[in-house]
Amino acid sequence: MALNNINYDPKTTATNLANSYVAGSQSMIDSRSKVATATKTALTTLSSAMGAFQSTLSSLSLGSKTMSANAATFSSAVGTATATSAAIAGTYSFYVEQLATAGQISYGGLSDTTAAGSGNLSVMLADGSSFQVSLTTADNNMDGTLSPKEIAAAINVAASNNSRITASTMNINGATTLVLTSNLTGAANGASLDTGGVTNAALKAALDDANNQKQVVAAQDAVVWLGAKTTGTQITQASNVFSVIDGVTMTFTKAQAANEAPVTLTVAADSAATNANVQSFVDAYNKMLTTLDGVTDVGDPGKGVGAAVFASDSGLGALRNRLLGTLRTAIGGQTLVNYGISAKRDGTLALDTVKLGKAIAANPTGLDGLFGKASLSNSSGVLGALDKLMGQWTNSASGQLATRKSSVDKEQITLADRQAKVQAQFQNAYNRYLVQFTNLQTLQSKMNNTSSLFTALFSSNNSSS
Repeated sequence: MALNNINYDPKTTATNLANSYVAGSQSMIDSRSKVATATKTALTTLSSAMGAFQSTLSSLSLGSKTMSANAATFSSAVGTATATSAAIAGTYSFYVEQLATAGQISYGGLSDTTAAGSGNLSVMLADGSSFQVSLTTADNNMDGTLSPKEIAAAINVAASNNSRITASTMNINGATTLVLTSNLTGAANGASLDTGGVTNAALKAALDDANNQKQVVAAQDAVVWLGAKTTGTQITQASNVFSVIDGVTMTFTKAQAANEAPVTLTVAADSAATNANVQSFVDAYNKMLTTLDGVTDVGDPGKGVGAAVFASDSGLGALRNRLLGTLRTAIGGQTLVNYGISAKRDGTLALDTVKLGKAIAANPTGLDGLFGKASLSNSSGVLGALDKLMGQWTNSASGQLATRKSSVDKEQITLADRQAKVQAQFQNAYNRYLVQFTNLQTLQSKMNNTSSLFTALFSSNNSSS
């Protein structure tokens, strides 16, 4: 009978045996790779959360920004105003006589075929300064002529312009007009052209012709009165942005009519903005803490929830405790709790705006003193302490996160090397087993053929007898 009771595929058998041969090493690599990947993902999540929290701390410390906020509003639409926490509450009267404007002058009657090489053109500013414009090199397309657009381009790129004047061209009634616009407002920034150095007679005549010159917008200073017009104090300056009141910036956008009464500027505490500032801190802290709790969660075996990768990490446990300790810091005898910011059972914060408002009313400067600033040049209060604590983890060179990421990267490189070695071991074992079982299959086939021959022979003899 045929020896066909054993059926197998050499490739499948070789693969299974080779897998079995490296199973122990592969299992170890898979297990460590899984932990390394989970660790790196958790570190990236932590880095993002801590970075976002630090960004909020910084945004609450920018420039003169403080947690407590003031608002400045006009009684009618003459402009806008902002107030820092340094502004003193009160009311002020202003009359806006005129706004500062940027001068604009146009020059018409220019030809598009002025001969190139026309000397120098001077741009004169009302403050007595000037700068030279070379027309000799202004022929950009090298066609031998000088167009108004090329003159405008030469003015804009002049070395001494320093972006004080912008030149452009307009097409008015089929004729090209050169337009000069001051980039700064104020009477001292008006501009005009001096053609004393222009050698082309036609161009010089066109620019000097008073009929071709139009004052589109006269350059002028802003004139604002503190109090009523004529009886108050006149303030004249080149800009429409005024900072005559400590902590208040006013930007005027509309002049008043001659018979209008002065407008009233009111500076007062802005409780809504203050609440929003404190709430943004609370929200940012809670979001960061929730992420921290997520990567250190101990899990719940009873519910089939496994522990997070940093469940037993003492460093992150210490960080959480230091965060809570920082929030309890007393500055000037006050803590966050005094201003309505308290920790819930899970460690996240909650804000009581009513308590916050009462605390600010009782101690207007206490909130800013407690929170302080989070900046390299001015680190203080709760914001500064939290930013410093976060920096110990987020610093790109020496922070805990960078150190841990580096360690994980090295681990993954090591595992990749080991994986390559295991793969080589698998391939060698596979090749060896494939040869062995291919030979065995060939031998089995030969034996089956021999068995079939004997079976046929003996069957034939039995039939003859």
